Amino acid sequence: MTTDTAELAAPAHASAASTPVGSAPLIRENGRILVFEQPLNERMRTFLRLDFLYNQALYHNETGSQWGSRAAVGSLIDILAVVSRSDLRSDALKEIERQLQLLGEYQSRPGVDTQRLKTFIGNLGRLRADLMNAGVACQQPLRDSEFLNAVKHRSSIPGGTCEFDLPDYLYWLSEPDEARTQAFSQWLAVLRPLCDAVAELLWLTRQFGRTRQECARGGTFTITFDRDNPLQMLRIMLPAETGLYPEVSGSHHRCSVRFLTWKGLSERAAQTNEDVPFQLSTCA
Repeated sequence: MTTDTAELAAPAHASAASTPVGSAPLIRENGRILVFEQPLNERMRTFLRLDFLYNQALYHNETGSQWGSRAAVGSLIDILAVVSRSDLRSDALKEIERQLQLLGEYQSRPGVDTQRLKTFIGNLGRLRADLMNAGVACQQPLRDSEFLNAVKHRSSIPGGTCEFDLPDYLYWLSEPDEARTQAFSQWLAVLRPLCDAVAELLWLTRQFGRTRQECARGGTFTITFDRDNPLQMLRIMLPAETGLYPEVSGSHHRCSVRFLTWKGLSERAAQTNEDVPFQLSTCA
């Protein structure tokens, strides 16, 4: 993360643990702004996937319907798959320490909003403590659940969670909405320390990104990064009414962006030949 005293002196925003940034399009005076995010390393890619699945699980669980519960359980199983493929807890703790060190450097600088800075540091400290208290094997009860493992096993088969395949699943889905919602919330609480920590880290990464106006000549744009200051994410912002979306390729050293024209579901998108003004946010 890179920032300056002007950014820390800006008005405080809500913590990502309660209001994830980037989960909905930004609204401007004359229309919507679409935000397209591109992770530039494997850690950030995994963080974004976990945060996406976590918010998806929360949304479906809150609907209170049987179909919502099915979708929520599917998201939970996907979260466990993502978590099992890497040591996300260790990655999150390392990133929290890095962010705390960077924020600590601004405590003695003039012009910094010290109250806002203390809020950032306090949030990270609380999330670090929650994550450490959760322990290394905090997800083990979910992995050992016979019920969830049965649903996971059958989910790999198209239509495999039908009532005749999993009668116990049907029985659970037939329970009152409040009982299902409460049971799922208890499962999700096991993952909450990790998911909340990742959400806060993503919020800080987005919050302190450096945003500038750019123009893609003939629909293409190349970004070369400073090797001494590696970036974690790019955010490309476009008015929705342009009918364009970016396609990003490259690595954490250099990226190429092509802007494609949306032509509907029945026709393949094509690169525009027009100049495309857009906003680019580089997040370190």
